[in-house]
Amino acid sequence: MDEAWRAELAELIAIPSVSADPAHREDVKRAGEWVCELIRRIGGTAELTPFGDRELVLGEIRASNGAGDAPTVLVYNHFDVQPPAPLELWESDPFELDVRGEWAYGRGVTDDKGQLWLVLRAAQRLVEAGALPVNLRIAFDGEEEIGGHTIADWVAQDERGADAAVIFDGGMLRRDVPVIELATRGLVGFDVKVRTGARDLHSGMYGGVALNAIHVLMSCLDAVLAGPDGRLPEPLRTGITAPTADELEAWSQLPAGADSLSEAGARPLDGKAAEEFYARVWAEPYSSADFAHGPRTLLRPRTPVLLLSSRGVTETEARLLATSLSERGARVYAITNDERVAEKARDAVLLRAPLSETLVPISFVVAGQQLAVALARRHGRDPERPAGLAKVTRTL
Repeated sequence: MDEAWRAELAELIAIPSVSADPAHREDVKRAGEWVCELIRRIGGTAELTPFGDRELVLGEIRASNGAGDAPTVLVYNHFDVQPPAPLELWESDPFELDVRGEWAYGRGVTDDKGQLWLVLRAAQRLVEAGALPVNLRIAFDGEEEIGGHTIADWVAQDERGADAAVIFDGGMLRRDVPVIELATRGLVGFDVKVRTGARDLHSGMYGGVALNAIHVLMSCLDAVLAGPDGRLPEPLRTGITAPTADELEAWSQLPAGADSLSEAGARPLDGKAAEEFYARVWAEPYSSADFAHGPRTLLRPRTPVLLLSSRGVTETEARLLATSLSERGARVYAITNDERVAEKARDAVLLRAPLSETLVPISFVVAGQQLAVALARRHGRDPERPAGLAKVTRTL
């Protein structure tokens, strides 16, 4: 990459335009102003325009020749980004462009600041060559990551229109296979709050007799989450259009689903997930539930979101519980004071304490090593060195 262009992209990446965080409200505006200035340097016009409760970058780059008769293309991108947390998982500063090998790293470099910058730089190349064949209308927003509707409201009120519209917020299947997406699955999101009692209760005194709100919620989720075959319950599949034979044939020529999952660092949901990869992600609906606060667009394989406690279980029951969790694909961290139980977890933090020979108090932390280590350190123990606490690692 040309060093001047790399420095320019780095400037945009460095602006922490996190729309979900009110503390970064001015940074979002600053990113919008930066984009306007780039459009003006290319030779177009642009202003950060208040619209409703937010702002839009509205601008235009005219066709090189015969602009009055040239078709008009409306381009949409967004200049806001997701929050960078958890920071400890980054190998570099999320707001510093870092190029390692053939890959560029930085918050927004692929969603969507990188694409925004590319489309404007492509327009610049055409302008410089006197070969931009269309009038390029520009409408960018800074609230895509929080599901904002300002851009939709603007489109509904815009009277000028365009001959075509392009949302430049996608990717490529591989280096030589670009993708033109004609539709997306869209998103419907909502928050669910369940209350089953007047106050929190101690599980040792009320477990087994009082309703647990989380348990009720888990039961409700069975009705809307995908089954073992990766498909939603039939009532939620009503009205979907099955892919045609031609579509299935075309999809079979694309990179293997197994490769796509592997490159993403993901484990297949079931035995047919790789084989049915494109049919599921392009022709089937999907439902997701998240017990953690964060964007609804994330699928979380790495976030520790479940703490499972068992009271008064026997050693055999505890082992079965750990085994069951592991067989379902969870990475299980057992916080326990019984080494026999710890041996049944893939990773365990073992607390040394007096223990009844019969009953095993145990807590399983599912899906997050960071949390297990944090719990150990919170109690003043080194998870790597026995000091009243031993780190035990076993494979089932």
